[in-house]
Amino acid sequence: MGQQTMLQCFEWYLPANQCLWRRLSKQAPMLRKLGITSVWLPPAYKGAAGNQDVGYGVYDTYDLGEFDQKGSVATKYGTRDEYLQAVKALRQEGLSVLADIVLNHRMGADETETVRAVQDAGNNRYQTIGSEETITAWTKFTFPGRKGKYSDFVWDWTCFDGTDWDQRKKKNAIYLFEGKNWDSGVDTENMNYDYLMGADLDLSNPIVVEELKNWGRWYLRTVGMDGFRLDAVKHINRDFYTDWLTTLRRESGQDLFAVGEYWSQDVTKLTDYIQGGGGCMSLFDVPLHFRLHQASRSGGQYPMDQLLTGTLAERDEEHAVLFVDNHDTQPGQALSSWVDGWFKSMAYALILLRGVGVPCVFWGDLFGIPHDGIAPVPELPLLLHIRELIAYGERHDYFDDANVVGFTREGDPQRPESGLAVIFSDGAGGSKRMYVGKRMSGRYFVDSTRKTQGCVRIDEEGYGLFQVNGGTVAVWVTREAANQLFVEGL
Repeated sequence: MGQQTMLQCFEWYLPANQCLWRRLSKQAPMLRKLGITSVWLPPAYKGAAGNQDVGYGVYDTYDLGEFDQKGSVATKYGTRDEYLQAVKALRQEGLSVLADIVLNHRMGADETETVRAVQDAGNNRYQTIGSEETITAWTKFTFPGRKGKYSDFVWDWTCFDGTDWDQRKKKNAIYLFEGKNWDSGVDTENMNYDYLMGADLDLSNPIVVEELKNWGRWYLRTVGMDGFRLDAVKHINRDFYTDWLTTLRRESGQDLFAVGEYWSQDVTKLTDYIQGGGGCMSLFDVPLHFRLHQASRSGGQYPMDQLLTGTLAERDEEHAVLFVDNHDTQPGQALSSWVDGWFKSMAYALILLRGVGVPCVFWGDLFGIPHDGIAPVPELPLLLHIRELIAYGERHDYFDDANVVGFTREGDPQRPESGLAVIFSDGAGGSKRMYVGKRMSGRYFVDSTRKTQGCVRIDEEGYGLFQVNGGTVAVWVTREAANQLFVEGL
């Protein structure tokens, strides 16, 4: 994929003012100038909460902000025409567009149905509570506002395995429908983690699978995206996405990059999922995120030499998409595990400059989160620019100390000013002798972040003694490269 840099183009608390699509159309040139090469857009179809829905309470996947449903025509981010214009504007700037795909849970049904079901235990989805009973379930999706345009498919209870609400008793519980089983090929948490929320798709039903393929064909043809971010894949039969992606790639003749969200700190679960699916998708490096989170909360006592241990970046860098934070980890969310601000620049230097996997920058880190008074990460534009211009060449890792660690890149001879040395510390700081390549012999390096003073002269063997202050990162580049960065105002 080359030097790819992804941007997640939203955070949870963006104002529900239907302006995001128009904003992205205007910002496309700026994003490309920053060094962004691909953008992950939020779910673009109508959610159960209408124009207040972030996009994960899926109602109608064919309504991209075109029909008066759930109290609005537009989604939280704008109208269908504005969405398509944003995609066009982004792609005209050379940016690849990834569409967020949320399939497994459906919400906001139009009608109830009477269904026989049995209640399942929350921590063991194979254990039942009581006997089979009749419930009233919100499972009939007729989409009256759309009136059959694009698809006349009607979802009813036979399309789902279960739900979490009995309207008759006003009772919240996990119900498995009569004659159904939770899908296989999912995470083993709770014995079987097919069910997450809402009305859970029955992906063993061939009618459901065919409708999802038909919708995928329509969506790809309508929007013209370059790939997908796949939501909550640990809750979806792995074989489904292998088949779904293979079908769309074959029929469209496109590579269609795909990255899945498998929320687990167990890297073996991630690698097993990737291998079991034949490498059909990459996964977000959730274990690395938690290493970064823990390091930021450890008061300088985190074993920095173990920062990459047990991560997807360590085990399978080809399929790793690295991130620091996202919409689920930001403060106030169910999976909140926010990386503290003082550690952010270190975390981004690691994922952007080391040359492993595809890094994904979070909107809230680039532009801030006004809802919580969180400012942008000040060094982030600089690090993005360094990634695009300077972070090339063979890598040498120095994760050999509990406090001070680093890595170097030798640079690309075709890019005379490329090559760097990155050193960071969660404690008192220090120095490390690191190799940047014999072609750098005699050259002077400076800290592009301007936090460490002085120059480092590279010796005849290609080594330099690089320093870092406590609780921060230093990104050492050639003096000429630093001058170029400073001239550009970064």
